[in-house]
Amino acid sequence: MEACVDDLADDLQSLSFTSTSTVTINRSTSSGSASNSGSSSLDPSTHGSFSSKAIRTGSLSLADLRFSLRLGSGDIGSVYLAELKSNATDTNKNDSSNDQNVRKEVVFAAKVMDKKELASRSKEGRARTEIEILELLDHPFLPSLYAVVDSPRWLCLLTEFCPGGDLHILRQRQPLKRFPDSSVRFYASEVVVALEYLHMLGIVYRDLKPENVLVRSDGHIMLTDFDLSLKCDDSTSTPQIISDQRLPVPGLQNYHPVDPPFTSSSCIIPNCIVPAVSCFHPKRKRKKKDVHRGGPEFVAEPIDVRSMSFVGTHEYLAPEIVSGEGHGSPVDWWTLGIFMYELFYGVTPFKGVDHELTLANIVARALEFPKEPAVPAAAKDLISQLLVKDPTRRLGSTMGASAIKHHPFFQGVNWALLRCTSPTYVPPPFSKEDESDESCPETLVEYY
Repeated sequence: MEACVDDLADDLQSLSFTSTSTVTINRSTSSGSASNSGSSSLDPSTHGSFSSKAIRTGSLSLADLRFSLRLGSGDIGSVYLAELKSNATDTNKNDSSNDQNVRKEVVFAAKVMDKKELASRSKEGRARTEIEILELLDHPFLPSLYAVVDSPRWLCLLTEFCPGGDLHILRQRQPLKRFPDSSVRFYASEVVVALEYLHMLGIVYRDLKPENVLVRSDGHIMLTDFDLSLKCDDSTSTPQIISDQRLPVPGLQNYHPVDPPFTSSSCIIPNCIVPAVSCFHPKRKRKKKDVHRGGPEFVAEPIDVRSMSFVGTHEYLAPEIVSGEGHGSPVDWWTLGIFMYELFYGVTPFKGVDHELTLANIVARALEFPKEPAVPAAAKDLISQLLVKDPTRRLGSTMGASAIKHHPFFQGVNWALLRCTSPTYVPPPFSKEDESDESCPETLVEYY
């Protein structure tokens, strides 16, 4: 499904602009302040420019937006790079001034959907679901929805633009098209906490794959594309505090957590969650005999939700989806295993010569690891525990991300300060003059 830029331009005068509650999110406070890139984008809603004022007040017309580069396309829409015409004009006027970053800072990823086509394909519900979910999100590894544009013909979502592209394209550029161990650990850890946050909100993502993991200008990730996600009602997503219990440590027998979780709060309201390790106080020293003993564990797994929908990307589908027996949040931990396998090996583990054989392999074939490249034993062990075909025995199915964070593969990861961790890769500053639809047509992907 693809919208034409010319058609968009012709239709601009009939479009109306409506600001959403998400436009005032201050990404600088929720994301942390560390950055390794001089081209780090700013939240347009907090930037001191004309665009930020327009977004906050809702006084901006879509006629003020210029659509340029098509970033990608998906099942229910296409995504374009969009900027404010007034911002481009101001930038040209200020070429000789010290402010040379305005143009880079105030650009958007605009997902454009044709409402007539959505209706003809019965996809309106997916578009509504995506908007509802995006409006809930406030997390450093998830997108901010700046505005929703609605008209008789078009539905357009304005979100953050990620100049680093996605992990599928980035993997293709790696030696042998595979990521090193450090990169897999970095990207997987950020995906884990993003999924944990979604599950806390009662959202089952259901579409994790490298194409849906974007790289921000500072090298950190952003999950995208929520039109296949499942939003549970409040009764199926009650956060739990598991107090004074030893969390089972999966995997290698001789593993001892370096930094077991410890928190002094029993509050289960999402906004009141206390980090497992304080960012501001020194870690409490422990005796060796107490190394496995932690404080309360926060678990936010919507384990009661069930869906019979057959959704997702074939190579990433969980066995319970393929078999049609109903599924819940454990499907996200299955896709995490497939995701890590692909980053390590450059292929997915159950891919067949066609979709039918792929689905048969997912249900019946045992997991195997290639002899090359050499992958750490801890990584194989984690992937094996995530790719358990029985969802009730899958790692994360009951204890959620807490169990996964304790796995030996993530030893040394400081989960509380993950946003401050130096990325393994920081993309170069983006220039749309360097890109075009024709320059790399085969890399267009589902941007979000």
